[in-house]
Amino acid sequence: MANLKEFMTKDHRHCDDTFAAMEQKANSEGLAGAKELYAEMKEEMEHHFQMEERVMFPAFEEKTGMTEGPTQMRSLIKEVGEAIARDNKERFFGLTETMMIMLQQHNMKEEQMLYTMVQQHLSADADQLISMMESMVTQ
Repeated sequence: MANLKEFMTKDHRHCDDTFAAMEQKANSEGLAGAKELYAEMKEEMEHHFQMEERVMFPAFEEKTGMTEGPTQMRSLIKEVGEAIARDNKERFFGLTETMMIMLQQHNMKEEQMLYTMVQQHLSADADQLISMMESMVTQ
């Protein structure tokens, strides 16, 4: 049987790795070099958010009646892209430092609390939910 907590935690790590690679590329090659990895990171983060918002959270809310979800970071991701477009390295690294702290807090909260509750309540549906999330296309 699939494990939702492990699946979502693995996706967090994948997003984190792309984020770190983007920062490294910006540091070694400048912001122009980070554009491609920014686009990849943005797409991966959006996909993660949508897996939560369109599949996992609705199933969890239906099963438990709990409806409070986490704050998303879409505006911060957008600002990072704007800093790259303006070739503003100082702004880019200021934003990515903030984003790294927020991501660590966000991921820890989800992995330690939310995904544990999700797994407890949705373990019987885990295979179906993971299949739905894996086949999702970001809107």
